[in-house]
Amino acid sequence: MDKPKVVLGVSGGIAAYKACELLRRLTESGHDVRVVPTESALHFVGAATWSALSGHPVSTEVWSDVHEVPHVRIGQEADLVVVAPATADMLAKAAHGLADDLLTNTLLTARCPVVFAPAMHTEMWEHPATQENVATLRRRGAVVIDPAVGRLTGVDTGKGRLPEPSEIFEICRRVLARGMAEPDLAGRHVVVSAGGTREPLDPVRFLGNRSSGKQGYALARTAAARGARVTLIAANTGLPDPAGVDVVQVGTAVQLREAVLKAAPEADAVVMAAAVADFRPAAYAAGKIKKKDDRDPDPIVLVRNPDILAEISADRARPGQVIVGFAAETDDVLANGRSKLQRKGCDLLVVNEVGERKTFGSEENEAVVLGADGSETPVPYGPKEALAETVWDLVARQLG
Repeated sequence: MDKPKVVLGVSGGIAAYKACELLRRLTESGHDVRVVPTESALHFVGAATWSALSGHPVSTEVWSDVHEVPHVRIGQEADLVVVAPATADMLAKAAHGLADDLLTNTLLTARCPVVFAPAMHTEMWEHPATQENVATLRRRGAVVIDPAVGRLTGVDTGKGRLPEPSEIFEICRRVLARGMAEPDLAGRHVVVSAGGTREPLDPVRFLGNRSSGKQGYALARTAAARGARVTLIAANTGLPDPAGVDVVQVGTAVQLREAVLKAAPEADAVVMAAAVADFRPAAYAAGKIKKKDDRDPDPIVLVRNPDILAEISADRARPGQVIVGFAAETDDVLANGRSKLQRKGCDLLVVNEVGERKTFGSEENEAVVLGADGSETPVPYGPKEALAETVWDLVARQLG
């Protein structure tokens, strides 16, 4: 089979060196990659590097190999165009249809999905002109990944950092898999919870669960690839932040509830994939609980944690908001799932069987998505991103 053809556009920002890692991931995963840098990008990484890593000649302007009409052919033949980093200047040119070099011509001729990974200083990203250009590109169907928060050039820190190449690659992979499908969550804000809460007993111990957060992160990455603005509320995962996603770190069920209630009023959909502890210790020991001779330990008294899913389902933050819950069951999976769906009052409930060697920490999952309308959508055993795609398909259908 022919390798998928990817155009990697590189514009002139300090983060251009990171595109080498993205190029490596794309080529090693079986993609035929043509690098099209701007003239400014070559101040950071030379043409010889791009040519050696991609196996293709590199040019910045339309006058090389004119007989092959590269300013038209490269875009026409591409299955995906990704620009990383995309500077404020590049976003402005793309939004206004300017074409003064090979990359901007390629963007005009491409009829495939286009992904932009912006990188710039915080003030440039937040400027109304940049935000208007981003909105224009998204309105036209491009996927514009929000930049990450972190160290910028010099001593500056803030939003504007290029997301990690591994995470940009994941977005590209998902966009390629969807092909020419429109980013159906564009303009939507979704909230996803992930991981497992921990309820402290003392300074060194806690009550927790086996959730790795991988399913929630797959949901967040997939939503971003489908154009959504994503808030990910992560409980004790240790996983890298997905590209284009705002991550809120929490520890306990009470903290997770506070974060969900804060984010929910602006959300079109809330997906509660986190494993939230049902109970927490009634008392917290300020010092480490120690063994006392041969005596049995004192009983640990537990109290109920708030039922976040039932709360946000009963009191919707906005009309038409879609609420999705997760149910991890060990027996009578569907029967318990149906009962939980009715009790919680959510629109969709993802039910799966879990155990010591099932689902937790795995890259795969198997589930049935139950609908409040009585529907059942089975998702066969496979990658967790496949389940994520199914969940967002059902959510998008309800959002209309």
